[in-house]
Amino acid sequence: MPMTEDKIFEKVKETLVEALGVDEEEVTPEATLTGDLGAESIDFLDIVFRLEKAFDIKIPPGELFPDNVLNNPEYVADGKLTEAGLAKLKESMPHVDFSQFEQNPDVNNLPELFKVQTIVNYVRNKLNQQGSPSE
Repeated sequence: MPMTEDKIFEKVKETLVEALGVDEEEVTPEATLTGDLGAESIDFLDIVFRLEKAFDIKIPPGELFPDNVLNNPEYVADGKLTEAGLAKLKESMPHVDFSQFEQNPDVNNLPELFKVQTIVNYVRNKLNQQGSPSE
């Protein structure tokens, strides 16, 4: 039986509480990893590692959190993502809701895309792809 959205959220919440040392009530679906939960770039590696263990999935580098878009001049101009950059992000991150970001694709707004729900969506998609093992 596939994992429910609630079960995935609970496991993601546990993972973030352990990785970031935040209180459980701070981890809501809309909480941003950097703004609300205080994650720093080094924490993202830890989060990926813990998610892989918690869900028994493999997360290739750059798949959950993009790592090669911002330093590519084809994708960023004048501090904003270009159409090519936005297209690349959407392609590599189908688990992210870009609707608000598209209105102002300033690279400084990128961290706002990484919400707890983004991780839940990613894990759900990943589990669906591999036919999730039952609990």
